[in-house]
Amino acid sequence: MPLLFPVTAFSQEVLNLEQILQEIQNNNPALKTYDSRAKGQDARVEGARAWMAPMVGAANYMTPYPGAKVMDENDRGAVMLSAEQNIPNPARTRAKAEYLAAQSSVTMAERGITANELRARAKELYYKLLVTYRTISFQKENRAIMQNMKKLAEIRYPYNQGQLNQVFKAEGRIYEAENMILMSEGEIRSAKISLNVLMYRSPDSELSIDTAYKVQFNPVAALDTAYLAEHRSDIVRMDRSVRAMQLNIEQMKKEAKPDFRVRYEHMFNRSGMMPNQYTLEAMVSVPIAPWSSKMYKSEVKSMSFERQSMQQQKEAMLIDMQGMVRSMQNDILSMQNQIHNYESKILPALSKNLKVSMLSYQENKLDLNTVIDGWETLNMAQVNYTGLLQKFYQMIAEYEKNIEK
Repeated sequence: MPLLFPVTAFSQEVLNLEQILQEIQNNNPALKTYDSRAKGQDARVEGARAWMAPMVGAANYMTPYPGAKVMDENDRGAVMLSAEQNIPNPARTRAKAEYLAAQSSVTMAERGITANELRARAKELYYKLLVTYRTISFQKENRAIMQNMKKLAEIRYPYNQGQLNQVFKAEGRIYEAENMILMSEGEIRSAKISLNVLMYRSPDSELSIDTAYKVQFNPVAALDTAYLAEHRSDIVRMDRSVRAMQLNIEQMKKEAKPDFRVRYEHMFNRSGMMPNQYTLEAMVSVPIAPWSSKMYKSEVKSMSFERQSMQQQKEAMLIDMQGMVRSMQNDILSMQNQIHNYESKILPALSKNLKVSMLSYQENKLDLNTVIDGWETLNMAQVNYTGLLQKFYQMIAEYEKNIEK
């Protein structure tokens, strides 16, 4: 059974985002297909200036049918050898070569589109891992807190300083935290499998990420249509397609140029009285004839309108992209403020509330239900925070995908 992935031993290495993106760029098979296709298109350019193969032939020339009565030796005919060569117009072959050379540039622009999509997907997975590891950290800390509270409640219960239902309530919260940890660990495994596949590794390869990696949002200051036209690979592809279409139009216009043909015939006369003879013929096509020029003239007209349509479509896309990306910038900055509030105000305040409740419980000033309420409030805020953080990171990945950063 053939292997889908190269057999390579990967040690337990810590990869940062840039290393993963570089490995995808180098190894992903979806990108390699574009490289091979572009090389194939470049190979066709070499044959664009080739001539048609020459035609050679042999025949009887003006030879009487068998059994026919020959009145004169000169009527015995001849054996003819012929050679013919079509000579294409140099301007036409040159235009064809230029058009074919432009095809690979369009293919490489398409490669850029796929590479950008893969890069955005890898960022989303990497950011998801960062958030999920933070979620596990929160839940392990919460589980440890509730385990301590449960132990303390179990110690107090025999002395009538606590209630049994509070012990079971704390135990249920411990299992909830463990379920959250199990769910997060499953999400981590799935994300790692997807990253390995993007890097063309075996899905089960060991992979560790840099959990200290800081995701930064750096909006582009001068984000206008000129910037997008330069950086967006789909716009670059459209530009190159327009250029290739213009070269195709130029090639079609060259159909008005004539082609040439040279034909040489040599006759060996069967009669010794007649000398050997030859025919040398030069021909030229007349593509400007009205009944033949309609074909390429209509094609030129059609492609010119199509090129104009693509140019207008490009301008419309740039305007829409600019508005969309500007709107994304605004949403991300707004969410960044919400994240900051969670990190600097909400979570610290709720954490202090829980610590005060725990201290009061240890001093027999509060019951365990109040501590559990504070624990649940903090836990819910952490869940909201990590969910918001995940969405924030996804928006950054989408923003960077749209500006191809």
